[in-house]
Amino acid sequence: MTDAEPAAPTRDSRITLREITAETVRTICRLSVADHQTDFVASNSVSIAEAHFTPTAWFRAVYADETPVGFVMLDEQPEWDYIYIWRLMIDQRYQKLGYGRRVLEIVEERVRGRHEVTRLELSCVQEPGGPQPFYESLGFRFEGNYESDGEAILVKPLSPA
Repeated sequence: MTDAEPAAPTRDSRITLREITAETVRTICRLSVADHQTDFVASNSVSIAEAHFTPTAWFRAVYADETPVGFVMLDEQPEWDYIYIWRLMIDQRYQKLGYGRRVLEIVEERVRGRHEVTRLELSCVQEPGGPQPFYESLGFRFEGNYESDGEAILVKPLSPA
């Protein structure tokens, strides 16, 4: 008798953020976006490497039930009055199921109520097929500012808890 494979994730799967361990890192690094999206987000392996050299980075694997489906990374500089969403990726096989939206809801819940945090910020490439419309649908707004690499900075004010 063999163990049954876990059920494939669905729109109704429970989304959780979990620490990446020695046992899971290779699986998380194999997750990827579609070829036409590779200019919009760094690979998970690059992101994990950067996180290990950035003391203020907080990063987690995204799971739908028991299946790893993505990656999220924040930069939480104590002197900032915002949290920077440094990376968000959902594997190409699991996009369009609402997981990215739910990850950002979890992130917002995590930081809401910190008195010093007034907003979330992120940056994105402004190209056709890019993620800006997705972020705008969640309340992020482009206010005319850009990162040094040319990515547009999007801001979402946080109301008090």
